[in-house]
Amino acid sequence: MSMNRILLLMFLLFVAEGAVMPWIIPAGFGHRIIPHFVFVVVIFSGLYSRRHLALLLGVSFGMLQDVVYFGHLLGINAFIMGLMGYFTGVLLEHRRSTIMMAISIIGFACLLYDSVIFFIYRVFRITNESYAFALIDHILPSLFLQLAFALACYVPARKWFEGQTIMKSDKSEE
Repeated sequence: MSMNRILLLMFLLFVAEGAVMPWIIPAGFGHRIIPHFVFVVVIFSGLYSRRHLALLLGVSFGMLQDVVYFGHLLGINAFIMGLMGYFTGVLLEHRRSTIMMAISIIGFACLLYDSVIFFIYRVFRITNESYAFALIDHILPSLFLQLAFALACYVPARKWFEGQTIMKSDKSEE
């Protein structure tokens, strides 16, 4: 799939995170489940494409999230999302990952992403709740939503990003 289509898909996922998902999530869980579908796609790009592409996608869509959704501290989501995508690409650069490996890496990355954001908010005293409460209240319920999304879009995402890498290597050979 071309890069323009991947960007369009990520933009649609970004809009769905804020416009569609609040209607789908049950009323009792509305403040507890926070979808990070764009972050899952950034991790997929780090797993199955180039690490620099994951860094670029993470920084750009993270900054978009900072500007549109979170106004407390600008740049936190951009920094963490880009860094997590880049490190995923570095750690698994020459390895072929299976579905279990990919889902476990995405789960760990989502857990780390939410935890780092919590601790940065804690340092700057934006939140005063304990980590145990945050883990049970919104980090773990959100993690299950991200894992279900990652499992549902594993095959298409792998084809899109592996196809992106193959197209790039074919162009460089010519």
